[in-house]
Amino acid sequence: MKTLLCYGDSNTHGTSPLLPDGSWHRYGPETRWPRRLASLLGPDWHVIEEGLPGRTTCHDNPFDGPHKNGLRHLPVALECHAPLDLFAVMLGTNDLKAYFGLTPFDIAKGIRTLLTMVQQRAPGRDGKPPALLVISPVPIDEVGAWGESLAGGAAKSRRLADYLAEVAEEFGALFFDAGSVAQASPVDGVHLSEEAHLAIADGLAKLLRK
Repeated sequence: MKTLLCYGDSNTHGTSPLLPDGSWHRYGPETRWPRRLASLLGPDWHVIEEGLPGRTTCHDNPFDGPHKNGLRHLPVALECHAPLDLFAVMLGTNDLKAYFGLTPFDIAKGIRTLLTMVQQRAPGRDGKPPALLVISPVPIDEVGAWGESLAGGAAKSRRLADYLAEVAEEFGALFFDAGSVAQASPVDGVHLSEEAHLAIADGLAKLLRK
């Protein structure tokens, strides 16, 4: 059986779009893209969800706490779930928050930092690094409850896929642009609809079957 670790933020966790009153829910396992992907790949794959709302690539969040830093938790996730055959990362959306002041190039450097750690810690079979998959998040829109905190992020998000594709090529990783099959919900401009989760899972399944 092959083991796939999906490392991401709220859109891997399955957080629904945030309503104007601040309410939200977590989609059921039959909807969340990692679980949907598992069902599409079949019993030969063990797919692990490792999604934390608010997670960045490698930056402490000054408001929500240092545990949102994806680099801090990565060693724990790798050791908990080793050995891995494939490590997939879909991060960068939270790095677009205005108070970080990051460029798409900077965010791609964050992904590079994570992939470097995965290779160095080599949590794959026989002490080797697992295969890598870089997933570029869907572009965002500055609307709803998140609009103000993401000022300037919409334009940056539409440039991110090109930079992440370069990072994937650098590491010999697979690459998938989630924005090629799905878009953020118009409700809050950040989170995915149920249909978007299913589309991403379907696209990834087609890629991995190759």
